[in-house]
Amino acid sequence: MSISSDDAEIISATPVLASLDIRKSVAFMISKLGFTEIYAEQGAYGIVARGPVQIHFWACNDRSIAEATSCRLQVRGIESLYERCRQERIVHPNAPLGRKPWGLIEFAILDLDGNLITFYEPATD
Repeated sequence: MSISSDDAEIISATPVLASLDIRKSVAFMISKLGFTEIYAEQGAYGIVARGPVQIHFWACNDRSIAEATSCRLQVRGIESLYERCRQERIVHPNAPLGRKPWGLIEFAILDLDGNLITFYEPATD
């Protein structure tokens, strides 16, 4: 029997990032990016949300895993978010706000564990 996904609609995606310290990861997202804590169990799992977007964290003991991980979040009002991140001094030095040839405006940050989080918005012109 074959499985057809023609009638299935994927409606959301949730990044799950490695965390060396769940409490610190959750606190970083709250204080630096305005997320809200949904769940945090030290040594196990954490969840933060901002609007309809959630980011999950799984407990990990290997920093190199987090440093090799990234996610992308689409936003509206990227200039405002960039300014907040710039003031918090969390913008990745190699990824300032800029227009990309693929039609997006984007910038990136590194969280405390080295996960790369890129924020992007479609260019309007």
